[in-house]
Amino acid sequence: MMLAIMKNFLFYTSLTLSRSWTAYGFANPLSCSGTCTNAHDPSLIQRDSDGTHFRFSTGGKIAIHSAPSAQGPWTYKGAAIPACSSIQLAGNCDVWAPDVSKVGDIYYLYYSVSSFGSQNSAIGVATSATFDSGSWTDHGSTGVQSDSSKNYNAIDGNLVVVDDKHYLNFGSFWADIFQVEMSSPPNKMASGATRTQLAFNGTGSQALEGAYMFQQGSFYYLFFSSGKCCGFDASRPAPGEEYKIMVCRSESATGGFVAKNGTPCTENGGTLVLGTHDFVYGPGGQGVYDDFNLGPILYYHYVDTRIGFADGQKQFGINKIDFSSGWPVV
Repeated sequence: MMLAIMKNFLFYTSLTLSRSWTAYGFANPLSCSGTCTNAHDPSLIQRDSDGTHFRFSTGGKIAIHSAPSAQGPWTYKGAAIPACSSIQLAGNCDVWAPDVSKVGDIYYLYYSVSSFGSQNSAIGVATSATFDSGSWTDHGSTGVQSDSSKNYNAIDGNLVVVDDKHYLNFGSFWADIFQVEMSSPPNKMASGATRTQLAFNGTGSQALEGAYMFQQGSFYYLFFSSGKCCGFDASRPAPGEEYKIMVCRSESATGGFVAKNGTPCTENGGTLVLGTHDFVYGPGGQGVYDDFNLGPILYYHYVDTRIGFADGQKQFGINKIDFSSGWPVV
């Protein structure tokens, strides 16, 4: 009799834990088909005319992939910046971290020029009337640049449009994430514009980078990546120090961002959105998109521990994301 009771107890405990994980844990990525690698720092956008999805990513001079849906099948279409950028900095032939937005009838692609760990960095921009490889015109630097005399790093640009004004979020390491107003059209930093700090980890233990802003309801949500991003095949950090996706929110796009517990984002604030779980390791480089078919989705790159930890093996991940509580839940 006691054995039966113990078996029932273990069964219902297991069932409760399973349900708790489903309710409070992270969902695994939706399925992806086609070329789901070559996905570091992805930027996802849809073409209005036919709903075709385009994915831009670091590597291969900004690789372009297209698919009929966010889940694929993804097909390689070529490079967005096939020649070297006109920005005269180290790394100008291997640009990083694309961010693609539509402003009017033109697509703007912001990219980073730098070498890993350096503050000698700049954000460039290219434009196209389509998404196609060979259609992008490189305009060089936006004027958002940095060197060792600054307290910021000019990489990971992200455009946000608010009431006909254009702002570029950017930054990594040092004093982390900033924002600057852009001209109209947004190919240059606005004349006389000054930087506003949006997020800062003052402990210096983990970098904040890859800012992406998304408006939902009356709030602007500032998503960012925190932790070590790369080189997991050679050296993995202590548990919890690998890449993860965080968020703060504000009723203004230009500042006042706080975590769910009220801590300012400029004072180590941030609420975890997606971290390592199951076979997913080090998710980051994220964006959020209101998909025609799926609704709001969080997209990112991650290591699939069943496949391998090398940077070239990182996968393209997608999850539906729910804002009904006032905070994004995957």
